[in-house]
Amino acid sequence: MTAAASSDADLISAHAAGDPHAFAELVRRHRDRMWAVALRTLRDPEEAADALQEAFISAFRAAASFRAESQVTTWLHRIVVNACLDRMRRRQTRPTVPLPEAGPGEPVAPRDAMAERETRLVVQAALNELPEEQRAPIVLVDVEGYSVAETAQLLGIAEGTVKSRCARGRAKLAKVLGHLRNQGADANVPINDVQVQQGRQLEER
Repeated sequence: MTAAASSDADLISAHAAGDPHAFAELVRRHRDRMWAVALRTLRDPEEAADALQEAFISAFRAAASFRAESQVTTWLHRIVVNACLDRMRRRQTRPTVPLPEAGPGEPVAPRDAMAERETRLVVQAALNELPEEQRAPIVLVDVEGYSVAETAQLLGIAEGTVKSRCARGRAKLAKVLGHLRNQGADANVPINDVQVQQGRQLEER
């Protein structure tokens, strides 16, 4: 069986057994998603790149202790999130420049795509304003699609804490992003109308 055809668990086992190519394949499979998590959590591309590098080094060293009690992706996410949280605690400054969606030299986007990009930047800026303890669970639950239980496991906190932090974060986002609900059903916002309404109800209590 080739590395590309192996399961994630097989690759971890092969790496632990000394296969020099297995971990590189694992990184290739999951790098993009892990990068997205780090970037949304830290807001700074350089910080995210450093956190991702630290996370993969930690995963490389800890792979032999992986016990398959969770999915490999969950294990990797936990390491990435922990690396991001460590950098948050160490960081002294907090850049608030919105993250670019495209690099130089790319073709001009159609009007709808430009509107979607602007919406993404507004949402990203709103996420940037959340306290770190609220932003991390919001990113994992509402952007990455993890369950409350999975998020609690990734962050090492109780499920009730995840729910309360998400509720407080959504209430703040609802206040800032409420105007986007009137832009049409196609607005690409990482919290749905139900979550926005829940946030407003919490805010009114």
